[in-house]
Amino acid sequence: MKTLNLSPLKKLEIIMEGVHKDFATDLLDRSGVKGYTIVGNLSGKGSHGIHNGHVMFNEDDVLIMIIVAVPEELVPPILEGFAPFFEKHTGVVFVTDIQVSRLVKFKN
Repeated sequence: MKTLNLSPLKKLEIIMEGVHKDFATDLLDRSGVKGYTIVGNLSGKGSHGIHNGHVMFNEDDVLIMIIVAVPEELVPPILEGFAPFFEKHTGVVFVTDIQVSRLVKFKN
């Protein structure tokens, strides 16, 4: 039986207001990230209370989550880039250890 070969990476889940999506994706692109997934219309409860995602025509007014898998060495520069942003804006970054198949999709 064949099995997938797994390799360790870090997963960043960046939750922020949709209006700042271009800032975040530009930072990730400049950091050398090969790709990311953007999930919109998030709902949840946090320090600012309950946030209801809603399907509307304006994606800027909703919370989004950008999911990215990166080698460990890219995490510090990405977090440094987001540090000044999160001093002024709402949002959060989660960093977790993951394992992925097809490592070629995530590394240069």
